[in-house]
Amino acid sequence: MKIAVMSCIHGNYEALNAVLSDIDDHNVDKVYCLGDLVGYGPHPNAVVEMIRSLDIPTCQGCWDEDIVEGLNACECSYPSVLAEKRGKLAHEWTNQVIHPEVREYLAQLPLSLRDENLCFVHGSPHNQHEYLLPEMDAFVAMERVLASGADILFCGHTHVPYVRSLDAGQLQIRVKLSGKSEPQDNSFSAPLKRIVNAGSVGEPRHGRPNATYVIYNNDTDQITLREVEYDYQKTCAAIIEKGLPPIFAWRLARGMEFAERADDPTHVCER
Repeated sequence: MKIAVMSCIHGNYEALNAVLSDIDDHNVDKVYCLGDLVGYGPHPNAVVEMIRSLDIPTCQGCWDEDIVEGLNACECSYPSVLAEKRGKLAHEWTNQVIHPEVREYLAQLPLSLRDENLCFVHGSPHNQHEYLLPEMDAFVAMERVLASGADILFCGHTHVPYVRSLDAGQLQIRVKLSGKSEPQDNSFSAPLKRIVNAGSVGEPRHGRPNATYVIYNNDTDQITLREVEYDYQKTCAAIIEKGLPPIFAWRLARGMEFAERADDPTHVCER
């Protein structure tokens, strides 16, 4: 069985159509979406309507949560005042144009999905807003997968696709128990686990404007990172036409994030 996993569509209808066409070409049996259907992009309603019409199981992303719960539901800060201003403009625009039935759909999305030994989340099993970066400490990364109860954890949120294998073997932990004067060493065995980041359909940040997603073959255990070309200039033009910040078109065309130097880098969450 082939399973396609996509994430972070961000109102980019052109990219979504291209990815869905590529999925059809590869005879995929199931499709999962890891959220962030809206935000940044010019066509949030069309994206959600497409996902709903195809009955694609979908997790709630951080942008989806913000449209339901209000701006900055996670109480995170932006890397700069300008980035915060752009984020608020994008939220206000999306909040104004979103259809009531679309908002209701976003509100009922689950935080995670399961399919046998696979788990699907937006950020991490603990939080939609947590970044599982490829350079994350191996022990912490292993804990995140173990917390999901799965062998393979599919995530998004970073907009950069990757596959990371975690073969910890025998893990040694030192625990300070209440009432004990000396720490106690404990160990346990952890089988091979993997984190698979699907990247981003609608706003890639891997250095190219191409949309990305993942195909997993559970018969061969093969993971394939797919990269799909599409008419990104059409989306860029729509971003400008709708009155969204022009920098969104700039970074979409270059496949990279644009952020100024952080005013307060101690607690950053640039969605």
